[in-house]
Amino acid sequence: MADTAAPGPTRALILANPASGSHSAELVRQVRELCESCLERTEVHLTTAPGDATVAVRRALERTDAAPDLVVAIGGDGTVREVVQGLVPGDGRAALAVVPGGTGNSGYKMLWGDRPWSEALKAVLTDYGIGGTARLRRLDLARLAETRNYVYLGACSGVIADALLTARELPLTGRERYARAFADTAAGYRPYPGRVTVDGRVVHEGPTVLANVGGGRYRGGLFLVLPDSLLDDGLLDVCVIGGAVPADQVPELTLDARHIGHPATVYARGRSITVERTDGRRLPLEHDGEYQHGIGAKATFEVLPGALPVWAPAQP
Repeated sequence: MADTAAPGPTRALILANPASGSHSAELVRQVRELCESCLERTEVHLTTAPGDATVAVRRALERTDAAPDLVVAIGGDGTVREVVQGLVPGDGRAALAVVPGGTGNSGYKMLWGDRPWSEALKAVLTDYGIGGTARLRRLDLARLAETRNYVYLGACSGVIADALLTARELPLTGRERYARAFADTAAGYRPYPGRVTVDGRVVHEGPTVLANVGGGRYRGGLFLVLPDSLLDDGLLDVCVIGGAVPADQVPELTLDARHIGHPATVYARGRSITVERTDGRRLPLEHDGEYQHGIGAKATFEVLPGALPVWAPAQP
């Protein structure tokens, strides 16, 4: 849902993660200077530990005076995930802007595509509203019931989740790192016994290579797993790739969404989606670039329509 009448930002809190995949002090400096040239107030917070971005956002929004109305996340999908946990639930007065500085940067790509970050952020700061190139949108989120965390980009079980573990051991950076990890993991991946239920209806049961719930169309910044997903339609999309699709073919198929035409692929939409592992073992799951080590055999996602104010292009 667009809010073209929304006022432009005046005060920014910039969150940067020095541990993210493509972090640089120069990038932070450029973002800070651009914000300072356009806004009344700009602050920078460099995160120091997991969860720090969430705490910093919540504290800033609790101020009675000079609370930010723009929160700029510099980093990868994990950094954006933490910022979202701090923004939601909220009163809607602070909106998110994303600057890519991680490995896959799918959270940026789902909003701005391949446009340069400087072009996108300048539009947010100076060219917003009716007739502008940036607009305020209210995006749907999912809530993962088992952890009560908010899901921004999407969540995926199976081979995409396990690829995050592989990526940790690779001496690569950027999207190349995740692409290599995805291919290496898929080459020897054994489907798990799974079930996926959408609004009470079982849409898949049997060997499962992955089940992606979202959210954003891309994973790892390259792989078009949910090609039909809309960010503000009040529904969650789910794509299930069954065991009849050889896992080692999945990275190539998802580069251009050719998996959608395969008879072992299921695509559905709903307000409540449950992904299960039916043998009782732990479900391999990630969301927004974070592997969910503490999850059990089941993950339940509920849609939160229009929960996140975020700056996006006026024309998709």
